[in-house]
Amino acid sequence: MRAKDAARLSTLRLLTAAIKQREVDERIELDDAAVVAVIEKMIKQRRESITQFEKGGRADLADAEKAEVHLLSAYLPAQMGDAEIRKEIDAVVAATGASGAKDMGKVMGALKARLAGKADMGKVSALVKARLAG
Repeated sequence: MRAKDAARLSTLRLLTAAIKQREVDERIELDDAAVVAVIEKMIKQRRESITQFEKGGRADLADAEKAEVHLLSAYLPAQMGDAEIRKEIDAVVAATGASGAKDMGKVMGALKARLAGKADMGKVSALVKARLAG
C-alpha cells in the first residue's frame, strides 16, 4: 500500500477475498494446500481470460491479466522442471502398472496428489499422455 502499487494491491486483495470466501463457504480454515489450490484456480482463470482477450484484440486487458498471473505465480511453490516431472511420471506408472491410455486417469489421480502446486497439471497431463502412448 505504501509503495502505491495499485495493480499489485488489487491482485492481492482479490486473492485474500477468494481465500476468505472459500473459508466462509466451507466453514473451515484453509491449510497451505488449499490456499495453493485457490491460487492455482485464479491463475487458470486469468490464463483463460488472456486467451479470450487476445482473440478479441484487447492487448491492454490481456497484459493486465498477464501481470496478475505473474504476481500470483510468485506465491506458489517453486515449479518443477520437465525432467523432474518425467521422473515422477515414471515412478507413478511403475507403481500403478499403467500400460496405455486407458490408465491415464489412474496415473493423473496419483500425480495430482504428488505434484499439487509444484507443476502445471496441463503440462503434466500432456507428458503423461505422451508417456502412455509411446
